[in-house]
Amino acid sequence: MTLDRRNFIKLMGGASTLALAGCATEGPAVGSSTAIMPKGGARRVVVVGGGYGGTIAAKYLRMLDQSIEVVLIEKNRQFVSCPFSNFYIAGITQDLNAQTIGYDKLAANHGIKMLYAEVTAIDPAAKKVVTTEGTLDFDRCIVSPGIDFRTEEIEGYNSRTAEAFPHAWKAGAQSTLLRNQMQSMADGGTVVISMPLTPYRCPPGPYERACLIAHYLKKHKPKSKLILLDANPDVVSKKPLFTKAWSTYYKDNFQYVGGKKVTQVNVSGKSVSVEGIEDFKGDVINLIPPQRAANIMVQSGLVGDDKKWCPVDAVSFESTKHKGVHIIGDATALPSDGPPMPKSGYSANSQAKFCAINVVNLMNSKPTVEFSGINVCYSAIDDHQSVSIAQVFALANGKIKSSATAISPADFSLAKDEHAYGESWLKNILTEMST
Repeated sequence: MTLDRRNFIKLMGGASTLALAGCATEGPAVGSSTAIMPKGGARRVVVVGGGYGGTIAAKYLRMLDQSIEVVLIEKNRQFVSCPFSNFYIAGITQDLNAQTIGYDKLAANHGIKMLYAEVTAIDPAAKKVVTTEGTLDFDRCIVSPGIDFRTEEIEGYNSRTAEAFPHAWKAGAQSTLLRNQMQSMADGGTVVISMPLTPYRCPPGPYERACLIAHYLKKHKPKSKLILLDANPDVVSKKPLFTKAWSTYYKDNFQYVGGKKVTQVNVSGKSVSVEGIEDFKGDVINLIPPQRAANIMVQSGLVGDDKKWCPVDAVSFESTKHKGVHIIGDATALPSDGPPMPKSGYSANSQAKFCAINVVNLMNSKPTVEFSGINVCYSAIDDHQSVSIAQVFALANGKIKSSATAISPADFSLAKDEHAYGESWLKNILTEMST
């Protein structure tokens, strides 16, 4: 079903209204002390991961039922957003400040207890989370761990490869490394981007990165070129929009090559090999490896038989492998009817809200509510134009299905406006996560 944008916005508004009636239980406020006390008789939900999903799950749990103690575990004291980090990589923005938030206000405003530590084990049977700062008991656990990489599938990949061929698929130091390599490259050099087969975090992300790096090269290194090696046989997201951008703006310095799965790296030779047959050399190589749920999920037995993604119930997001553990965001393998819900920040935000509602309902012996969520994805095609795709998802026969889709006009007539909308989206969603 395809809608015009006006009616789609109306539908989005309805889908984003949370059904809170009968969900909340008032209770005494829990202090925002960072000292984590033994659970004792208090009900506790431990949330692992302070990104797009975990912050919202923790916040909504406390908004819905203040009698539940919520502990948010995150190893970093700041979160750096992957969305919009491509602007920094391509030299359009000078730092990552606009994509960076802390947790102090979130904890203080909602009585969330913060534990800055690395999770080393999740024991669903014993209902314990083991961290570098100690062990926490829980009644229920929500995990939003993000992704890690299946680098074992790439011959020659070792602990030093990411320093030579940065993936920059986790924003921060990797983003800076790729940016610096780009800026240090001599004019006339070649940039190679290698992207994996789906599913992976942020389907349009590599194509946006290709646009912005091509834009940077066109402006600052006009003798240089960019090659995008796509392991998928064809463009998997916003194909008409990206292909038009490439042919319109970057036809002289950009080459798209589909069906090129990188299986081997040669760091000293500055090259990657496709299926061991064809080599591509680059002065800068951005190698984005194939992905899976974060390693902690594999170690804790929360991934499926494929050892990649975490199967969950489509209503409560409870793991189908272990009861009492709920999983949201990029790590999930949601039961889907049709194309799956993208692995994106907006998806994680939508999932977190309904997961929190249903965790609270389950803990208070109340009926669960059916999922209805939104994903909107903005992708830049240069420094002042963006395109988007937006979808509404709903539960149907135990599976999550896209019920409506809207995509940017093919003539780029709204591209400048959508660029501003995208910037506003980032500001608003990060504010929601941090306050």
